[in-house]
Amino acid sequence: MFESGANVARALEAAGADLDPAQVQPNGVDLTLGGAFRQTEPGHIGRDGKTVGDREPLAVDGAAEDGDGTGNGTAEDGDGTGNGDVYRFEPGAYVVEYGEPVRIPEGHVGFVYPRSSLLRNSCMLNTAVWDAGYEGVGEGLLQVGRPITIERDARIAQLVLAEAAHEDTYDGAYQGEGL
Repeated sequence: MFESGANVARALEAAGADLDPAQVQPNGVDLTLGGAFRQTEPGHIGRDGKTVGDREPLAVDGAAEDGDGTGNGTAEDGDGTGNGDVYRFEPGAYVVEYGEPVRIPEGHVGFVYPRSSLLRNSCMLNTAVWDAGYEGVGEGLLQVGRPITIERDARIAQLVLAEAAHEDTYDGAYQGEGL
């Protein structure tokens, strides 16, 4: 059974999230865009470990090159002053960091889904399962099919919690990420 949005909000607030009431939905809580990155080096996933490739934050001064087919993006403020309130994404793949810390409560599993406004704008957000006990500021893969601008702190995803039986809680490499 999935938890109500109010219960999901309580779990996020316990993790330190400062939620706007508009983020609380009937069946989950909207997560916002906290930051965006472009992966610059290859990663590796092996049988005995993994390496996440280096990445760089999208420029917040509007100085990064884009529009040249490289999939680069920039952040701007929307009024041309370069204060970093708006990300402009060209087609390509980006790692996005959510704006809220998350704590998945014992007896639950977390699922993150894209908001329909991303889908309606030719974008997709790929995510992974968050196990019981996970704490951190999570990330997703934003795939951009057509150019789009997204303001920092705009709602891009929804976290839902489902009751789940489990043997242990999460204690992996990403525990506490971004906190």
